[in-house]
Amino acid sequence: MGISDNHQQSAGKKSMALRAAWIVPNVFCYFLLIYIGVFVGKNAEGLEEINRLGIWLFMLIVMFMVSVFGTFRIVYWIKKGKL
Repeated sequence: MGISDNHQQSAGKKSMALRAAWIVPNVFCYFLLIYIGVFVGKNAEGLEEINRLGIWLFMLIVMFMVSVFGTFRIVYWIKKGKL
């Protein structure tokens, strides 16, 4: 085990920690997306009565776009070797 082996191991650990730091919030975004979808699905009638269904659907679409974009960005960075 030389100095280069130690450097590769520390770089690998750093890389895994960095990946986790990006992947965990992305997974939480997907959970939030599912939660918002269930909330809107269960309360659509009530939200429509108070004219808020459009806002919640907009938030649902934006949350979906953020989650998918985050996933593509993370996959791209992993393929590029940045993560």
